[in-house]
Amino acid sequence: MISDDLSDNLDALDDDERLSRDDIQLDFSDPDFSENGRDYWEHYRYEVERGQVLLRIDKYLVERIKGTSRNRIQNAAEAQCIRVNGRPVKSNYRVHPGDIISVVMDRPRYENEIIAQDIPLNIVYEDDDVLVVNKPAGMCVHPGHGNYDGTLVNALAWHFKDNPDYDVTDPRMGLVHRIDKDTSGLLVVAKTPHAKTSLGNQFFNKTTKRQYIAVVWGEMKDTDGTVTGNIGRSPRDRLLMCVFPDGDQGKHAVTHWHTLENLAHVAVVQCQLETGRTHQIRVHMKHIGHPLFNDERYGGDQVLRGYNTTSYRQFIQNCFALCPRQALHARTLGFVHPTTGQQMDFDSPLPDDMAALIEKWRAYAAALRQRP
Repeated sequence: MISDDLSDNLDALDDDERLSRDDIQLDFSDPDFSENGRDYWEHYRYEVERGQVLLRIDKYLVERIKGTSRNRIQNAAEAQCIRVNGRPVKSNYRVHPGDIISVVMDRPRYENEIIAQDIPLNIVYEDDDVLVVNKPAGMCVHPGHGNYDGTLVNALAWHFKDNPDYDVTDPRMGLVHRIDKDTSGLLVVAKTPHAKTSLGNQFFNKTTKRQYIAVVWGEMKDTDGTVTGNIGRSPRDRLLMCVFPDGDQGKHAVTHWHTLENLAHVAVVQCQLETGRTHQIRVHMKHIGHPLFNDERYGGDQVLRGYNTTSYRQFIQNCFALCPRQALHARTLGFVHPTTGQQMDFDSPLPDDMAALIEKWRAYAAALRQRP
């Protein structure tokens, strides 16, 4: 749809203050508004001049957004990304003096043109409608401040470069959800407008299955639990999210967790998302006193449990080196296929760094149990 022109230019949505979105996780980006469970960022805004003659909105915008095409703008209108006075309009809408025209997207704007890059992808499944990919830790999903290439979107642009029906900048298709830069695991990509609409509705209606494996600080006292608490940007630090217990700020968020293993001073837990907020698992687990292991942003990169000895501190540093990022993996993804109606369930094995980390803690816990 909107091209990187329309997207590039149409990309004005960086972050709330348009911070940067170094991991689309949208790491540092707040949407301008939400509608039907989806977040939107405004990429362009125009006020129609006094004296403007009646003119189709697609013609009006193609004259103002550098490098785009009328077809791309029409696609944007079809995706309800062209708004007049806050309401979506069709491409044949005729602008009137005083109209406020907004071009919005379900992601922040890309600051540069999307360049197709031959980056290997771990594709778990692909057909004419959807693609499921296993993203490695360290890869941003979308380009953003400081991460202009090497992202999943750049890799997808290369993967689909010979597919005339797929446009990486078209909001009617593409990534349906996101995970943080340093979180590994499964993501689904819609290859058609119908697929994105169907999958988007499933995410909105909470019928998808999303399970994560995490290593958290501290042993869990219970086998199962649920964290419910609105999540929003911290008033003290705009780069952090936090829980607002009173529910008068932020967005409703629910995380269900199940203890898989207690390993001395950490635990391996399975988290199932009922909602999908920025940094949700990381924030909710910190909120209940169990930050993710080696989660630098939320304090998990400190020695939070255990002993104040040189040997123990060195053990923890060795663990940090083994898994140099937050220990979080999107293991399970399930949804109904948008065309066949078949239930599709995918699982991704733990990446080597997390598997090695857990084994190291298992060995440590076993050694503690053998002490007299």
